[in-house]
Amino acid sequence: MIRPLLRAGLEVIPDAVPGLAIPHVLGGYERERVFGFCLVEYDDPRFVERLNKAWYDLATSSGLIDENREFLLTLPRGTWTAAEDRRRRTMHVWHRVRLLERWDVMGAGAASFLGIRAGHPGFAMLALDNSVWLLADTYETGAAVYAVRDPAGSPGVLRELKWELEWRARKDEDREFRREVSVWLESRQQR
Repeated sequence: MIRPLLRAGLEVIPDAVPGLAIPHVLGGYERERVFGFCLVEYDDPRFVERLNKAWYDLATSSGLIDENREFLLTLPRGTWTAAEDRRRRTMHVWHRVRLLERWDVMGAGAASFLGIRAGHPGFAMLALDNSVWLLADTYETGAAVYAVRDPAGSPGVLRELKWELEWRARKDEDREFRREVSVWLESRQQR
């Protein structure tokens, strides 16, 4: 996993995820929390270049990247491929990464763990302080990046986390994710 991420310009910082990082779920946030949506059409002759620029502009303007160029990135729990990871039905987990000087998140990154191929991303990133999620996805006509303000404060995201916890418990799936969600939800109640 480390070598493909280095090609994308992302250095993994082991064992450095903040304890209060909100577990990642696929949705639930309210529409008014979304900002900075940018779609780049597939027929754009500079498609990957423009998608990289849109990602970087939003990542820096939204506060995703801190002063050390660090943020959290969802990655599979193991080193299997994205297709194998989907078959395993496990939730991705946060890893702390640092953006290097030379990077290609939407090209080399999307071709490895951050999507299905260059220009076809599918990932989530989180600011170290939980203030913003940055998401990238593919659509029928292009690929897009957008940000979500304060996902940890979103009632919809909290409902989604609780639903995932209950659903996975009924199916006895992904015990590690269930433990992480339970610990995070308990820590919120204690604050």
